[in-house]
Amino acid sequence: MYVRDAKNREEVWLLDHIEAMGLDERAFRSRDYVVAIDEESNAKTGFGRIRVHTDEEEDRPRSASGRRSRVGDYCEITSIGVLDGWRGQGVGAHVVERLVSTAEDRGFEEVYVFTDQPNYFTQFGFRAVEADSLPAVLREHFEEKREAADEQVVALTIDTDRFRMPEVLRERFKVAAEEREEVPREEAEDFGIDPETATYKYDTGR
Repeated sequence: MYVRDAKNREEVWLLDHIEAMGLDERAFRSRDYVVAIDEESNAKTGFGRIRVHTDEEEDRPRSASGRRSRVGDYCEITSIGVLDGWRGQGVGAHVVERLVSTAEDRGFEEVYVFTDQPNYFTQFGFRAVEADSLPAVLREHFEEKREAADEQVVALTIDTDRFRMPEVLRERFKVAAEEREEVPREEAEDFGIDPETATYKYDTGR
């Protein structure tokens, strides 16, 4: 299992799964996504995105950590999804790790996430941010998400060099395998047939 940048040809696949999972597809660009791949089957197992928000105001407030990353730009990780059969195996965690690393490579010192599952992200080192402390462009986006999705959505941030992967998730990812639901075997009783008395011959009425 590994995570790589999305390819242009995967745009339709991404949009289909983003829609199916009810994730944010605004300002969609396939090049902003990463995709988790199972090496054995070459199946796509999960994905996620970084989205850059630009503050047009020159005199903008400092970020939550008090540092500036790139002037006027703030990075959010969003639209994280894991396909059925691959959940609980560290796929989402490694997608988040790759997104944070990508943001760092692009010059960002911190990233933000708006989520209703803060405990999932705090295990990596994310910390809560008060809405009033968010830069204006992010605060507006955060409020939109709360109204559209869930009032329980909270804002979190992390310095890109402080991300830590729990060892248990690292190990799960190494041996991840698709969990398939077993199709129940159809028995005679399912069709209202008593297997002890049925002859399985057609009744011709003679």
